[in-house]
Amino acid sequence: MLTVYVALGANLASPKAQLDQACQALKALASDGRVSVSPYYQSAPMGDVPQPDYLNAVACFTTTLAPLALLDALQAIENQQGRIRQVRWGARTLDLDLLLYGDWQLDVPRLKVPHYGMKSRSFVLIPLSDLAPTLILPCGTQLSSLITEELKRQVQQLGPDH
Repeated sequence: MLTVYVALGANLASPKAQLDQACQALKALASDGRVSVSPYYQSAPMGDVPQPDYLNAVACFTTTLAPLALLDALQAIENQQGRIRQVRWGARTLDLDLLLYGDWQLDVPRLKVPHYGMKSRSFVLIPLSDLAPTLILPCGTQLSSLITEELKRQVQQLGPDH
């Protein structure tokens, strides 16, 4: 059993409902049926594609699934919730990214863990820190050392009831 962290994002078709539904679906992947979820955050989209702001969160759970099996399961949840891959960094009903798989470092054609962009994305680092403030990344970097005041300004936490 390994502890994994998954980033969640949505900006189409009732984003809050998309994240809520995804959190429920993740419970089926958790070895004990339990998933911890950060508060939800609103953030501006990446890239140059005009689109609505995103809702983002990070989920944490333990699993016995191998990395690629977990990736397949995450993509199945995305597809069940209407994800259509048309434009890179385009609007989406749901995006689930495997951030960390225990302390593994993996780089294969379909999957790079730790996630390649996580160290610079406020909408990943801030909610990840909510769940694991003392986390040390597989590369040895302390998570808290990556979080700057500028990154904190890039996201807005939603209320406790989302």
